[in-house]
Order: sequence, then structure tokens, then C-alpha cells
Amino acid sequence: MYYYSTNNTSLLKSAREAVFEGLPADNGLYMPQEVPLLADAFLQNLHKQSLQQIGYTVLHPYFGKDIPGSDLKEIIDETLNFPIPLVQVDENIYSLELYHGPTLAFKDVGARFMARCLNYFSGEKDKKHVVLVATSGDTGSAVAHGFYGMKHVDVVILYPSGMVSESQEKQMTTLGNNITALEVKGNFDDCQRMVKEAFLDPALKTFIQPTSANSINIARFLPQAIYYFHAIGQLPHNTKNISISVPSGNFGNLTAGVIGQKMGLPVGQFIASTNVNDVVPEYLESGVLRPRPSISTLSNAMDVGDPSNFVRIKNLCHGRHDEVCGILKGYRFNDEETREAISYLYHKKQYLADPHGAVGYLGLSEYLKGHPKSTGIFLETAHPGKFKTTVDDTLGFETPLPEPLAQAMNKEKKSLPAGNSYADLKDYLEGKYL
Repeated sequence: MYYYSTNNTSLLKSAREAVFEGLPADNGLYMPQEVPLLADAFLQNLHKQSLQQIGYTVLHPYFGKDIPGSDLKEIIDETLNFPIPLVQVDENIYSLELYHGPTLAFKDVGARFMARCLNYFSGEKDKKHVVLVATSGDTGSAVAHGFYGMKHVDVVILYPSGMVSESQEKQMTTLGNNITALEVKGNFDDCQRMVKEAFLDPALKTFIQPTSANSINIARFLPQAIYYFHAIGQLPHNTKNISISVPSGNFGNLTAGVIGQKMGLPVGQFIASTNVNDVVPEYLESGVLRPRPSISTLSNAMDVGDPSNFVRIKNLCHGRHDEVCGILKGYRFNDEETREAISYLYHKKQYLADPHGAVGYLGLSEYLKGHPKSTGIFLETAHPGKFKTTVDDTLGFETPLPEPLAQAMNKEKKSLPAGNSYADLKDYLEGKYL
């Protein structure tokens, strides 16, 4: 499989090259040259396949030419060594719980696959390989734990000071070793801009081999397609009229779902559920994509004012607004509505949701009002314990803290302060690696 830039379809790279580069030199995003349609026998028998079997079938077309089958199976088995259960919440509503991995967030899937993929490739490189990653919340902790201790790779995480939860911060700032966290005086968009500028700086590549572990990297977002197929396999066999609501910020997760749909995933409708950072719902209504500074909310991992991956969805839809609207509905919700959903789910449905899952539930509920015969799935992207203050304040009592978070909270924070310009990031990298 070759990968092209969304800015230049004739610029083709192998999976190995695309993973290493992260971002094309023309500031586009890499996309697979083709999206293969999976065999009917596989799609009709998802309920008989293990998570690992589904993972291999979905990813082999994209990485099989660069990673031999036995090695790819080993990487996938190591990546997917935790359950991803589908839990029934109401008569026709299910939650796909993506928080049973080591950092209790959906990004464990992509981060763990990318870490193993990159380490596999990096053994052949002479330069120090440095992963640069911007995070609005869970990406940082997932990447930190996914790459921790890997001898060929260092990780530098940029996160906005005061704009992530305490548990998210502790998970990515307490490891040390090959993991460094930069606490940026700015917002997530600043962090993302700094990382992008680093990839476009040829001077940086003279002394390190930089790449990204954000969902702009193909090895981060493509593995997320796996759990959409796994979710369908857990529904009652031959369920029809399936809709999936994805709490969305940078839109990598939803992009993976759309890729899955084009591979044959039997989903009729995707729902982009956002907080007040509603760039995409606005685009669906108006046809105009209007990036703007992000606004801080309770669902902080979705506080993105310029969602990088949405260009991939437009690309998959040939740049046509009507095609995007054909596969995607968009809804926006504020913090008050998010709190109300957390309370409703707990008190009426005995289901404990985090703020992001609550937004996903709200979007699904809104869609189902007009499509009552549809079966809906919303993605629960993080353990509620990662947003304990918000959840406890909303419900009026103290919820238990999962053991991995309790351990992280007792560790010492080791982040380094940084400004919000690329010059600040470059100064740090030159000081460490030159």
C-alpha cells in the first residue's frame, strides 16, 4: 500500500516512509492510495471473529507490504491485549467502552500500535528518532505509556497548561525515562501548530528524525478502524440500520470510522458529536469550514478549533459538501447539557459516563429522535475516573478512582515549562539533541 498527500496525489510514500515522516513536506496529510473492500464472508461473520483477528484483517492491506504477516500479527496481539466491550444502555442504544487499556482511553489502541510499528521500523535508523505529539488530553498519556521504555524512540509531548485534567496531566508527566512533557503557555491549537512547524523545518531533520504520534500519523488513526468492526460483531447478529455517534475533537477517530465504512463496515450513519467547539457541525450546515481559537469545556479532549483530520474526511468524499453530509450528521452541546446527560445516564440508566461519552450519547439521542428504528452506538472514549472532579460534582457524590489513576496521582509531576512559539520548541530540541 502506498500513501499520498492530500495536497498532492502524485506524492507517494510507503507505509514505512509515511509513518516516519508523519506529515508530508507539503503540509498535507497522508492517505492510503486505495481503501480496499473487505470480503463479504469476513463482514458477515464479525460476531465469530476475535478482536485480534479483526485487527489483522483490517490492517493487513495498509501495512502488510512493509511488515511481514507474522510480525504484524505479533504487533496487533500486543496492541490489543485488553477488552473493548459493547454495553447495552437502553433498548436500542449501546456504549462501546474504549477505556479498558492501560491509560483508560480510546487512544491506547492507536498509540500502542504506532509505538510498536515505529519501534519495529526504527531499529534500522541511525538518527535519534523523536516523536513529537500535541495533546488536548488523553493522547499524551496514551502515547507516553505506549512508547515508554522503547530504546529506539524518544517522545516529546506538548500540552496546554491548565487545560487538561489533573489525572491526564499526571499520566503523561510522571514517567521520565524516554518521555518528556512540555507544559505550553497556550491552548491545544498552539501545541498542534508548533508540532506541525517542526515537521516542516528541514534544519530539524539534520540532527533528529522527527515524527508525530497525533492522529495525523497513519499508524495512529488507521488502527482505530478496528474497534468499529468489533463493535458491530458484538451487536445481535444481523442488526440493521446501525448509527454510530463519535465524540469529536480533532476528528481522527471519526475518520477511522469513515475508512471502515468504505471498507464495508455496515453502518448507515455517523454522527459527529461536539462540544461548543463546533467547526464541523457548522460546516455541515453552511458548507464553510471556519477554523477558530478553541474554547475550554468540560470535555477538554474535544477542545479543538482547527480539526486537522477533517481534511481526510473531505478527501474521502472527493471534497464535496453533499457527500460529507450524506455520511455525517453533526450536533453540538454545551457544558450544562453535558452535565445533564451524565446525570441522566447514571440515575435513569445506571450507566456512568465521562463528559466525552456524554456528548456522544447526546448526539446519538438527538439523531434517534428522527430515526427511531435505528440501533445506535456511542463511543465512551475515556474512563469517568479521568474526569473525576466533573463527574463527582455533577452526581453529588464521590466515585471510585481506578487503580492506575490512583497510582499516577501519587507520583511527582516532571513537566518542563515552554512558550507557545515554534522557536521555544526548537530551542528545547537543539539543546537536548545537538
